[in-house]
Amino acid sequence: MKRYNGKLILFGEYSMIFGSEALLTPYYSAFGEWSSVTNRPSDRGFESNASIRKFYDYLCNNDGFKILDLRRFGMELDAGLFFDSNIPLGYGVGSSGSLVAAIYDRYKLIEINDIPKLKDFLAKMESFFHGSSSGMDPLQCYLGKPFILRQQITDNGQQTSFTMLEDDFMSEDIHIFLIDTKIKSPTAPLVTRFKELREDATYLNKFDNEYIPTVSNCIKSLIEKKDNEFYNYLSQLSKLQIELLSHTIPEETREYFLTDINKEGFQVKLCGAGGGGFLLGFSNDIQKTNDFFEKNNKNIIWVK
Repeated sequence: MKRYNGKLILFGEYSMIFGSEALLTPYYSAFGEWSSVTNRPSDRGFESNASIRKFYDYLCNNDGFKILDLRRFGMELDAGLFFDSNIPLGYGVGSSGSLVAAIYDRYKLIEINDIPKLKDFLAKMESFFHGSSSGMDPLQCYLGKPFILRQQITDNGQQTSFTMLEDDFMSEDIHIFLIDTKIKSPTAPLVTRFKELREDATYLNKFDNEYIPTVSNCIKSLIEKKDNEFYNYLSQLSKLQIELLSHTIPEETREYFLTDINKEGFQVKLCGAGGGGFLLGFSNDIQKTNDFFEKNNKNIIWVK
């Protein structure tokens, strides 16, 4: 049975909505796959089946999804189909993206080979869950490989390109981990608040002229394996997130954003929309990082 991995937005959450680069990679430890309550009866299976039916109704009531075999989809739901997933909900690691990717993959009547067009189609599907979607999460879950998104505004509109990466695109000495805030957080209100903040000219200027270039510098230095440069830019980004995206950072976790890589051995940034869920950490010293969080009675999950 095919698995649809979760995803991690390493860089570009929020900023990619307004044209910045973004770097996404699969979260291999979290995944979903199709199953049936006929073969594997469980309360979770029945709950998943009922939840997917609401999504199915949304797809049926919108003319934009005619390339999906919705007749077959409905019949298989009636027969007990459900999505068996260990991806936590509200944690910014692709719970809805994985489901959207799985539905498109299973029921597509036509393959969309143009990646920007595929992204837009998946965005329309995923908007059921969040009110709006960039399409990046389900695209990552569908492709299952790390990639960089680049966007450019031209006279012909926004041009989008993708660069696929190998799994070992970053330095062996950079390790990634997740911090569980134990808070489930919906995406839509956080994005709405962010768009409201951008209506202020001073905020907009700082975000576009400082935050977005810092995101690009983080991505560039990471894939070029310039570790010292990367951590310098990451430190700048973490501080900008506290300043510009404070509404997305739980109060009790703010100290992590101000750590010094040379002292504690790690630095932290948002993972997805924030507000709770996971925080994303980068470490150059696994032992130091483990010691820090053990002293603070906080469990972390190593991803790489």
